[in-house]
This record gives sequence, structure tokens and C-alpha cells, in this order.
Amino acid sequence: MNFRKNFGNTGEILAEKFLTAKGFEILARNFHTREGEVDLIAQDSTQIIFVEVKARRSAKFGEAIESVSEDKLRKVVEAGEKWLQQNNLSNASYRVDVIAIDNGKIQHFEGV
Repeated sequence: MNFRKNFGNTGEILAEKFLTAKGFEILARNFHTREGEVDLIAQDSTQIIFVEVKARRSAKFGEAIESVSEDKLRKVVEAGEKWLQQNNLSNASYRVDVIAIDNGKIQHFEGV
């Protein structure tokens, strides 16, 4: 496994621990479709959350949240809706969150 992939996996593990500590239930990890990918699929008391995780070791190329494009968010939504269909949850309420990790500091952006 290369360093970049390993670093990304570490970021997803940190994000998962962060979310479970906040009371979220993790329903799926790294859900892939032709439409895109969702890093984490979680649930709180009211809705399903599709989570994009971005981690950066330094601010050399900007903060992690700055690397999440509208196109990426659209692909997360498309993949997430496919997951809802496959799990007979097409009518479930959902939102997209971003967990941004910059040099170990975690920020949670809800409903992006």
C-alpha cells in the first residue's frame, strides 16, 4: 500500500472514531459505485449522513476543506443515493458532511 493511500485510510479511521464519539452509528465504509464513492455512511438519530473525509499533513497546498469540490460532492450524493436504493432506504432523509483533518486537527462540516 502506498503512503498516500495509507494516509487516507488513517484519516478515515480518525474520522470514524470522531463520529462514533459524537454518537453516530457507522453503517458503511468506502462504498463504491460507478457514480462515485462515499468514504463513510453514518446515521444520527434523524438522518443518514454521507461523509467525505479529507486529510492533509500540512497547509502547503491549502486546507483540507478547500480540496472538496462541488463535483466531488455531487458524486458523493449520487453514490449515496445508490446506497440508499440498495438498502431499501430511498425515502430516508440524508445530508452530506465533510470531515477535514489538517495536521491532526479535525473539523466537522455538517450539511455541505
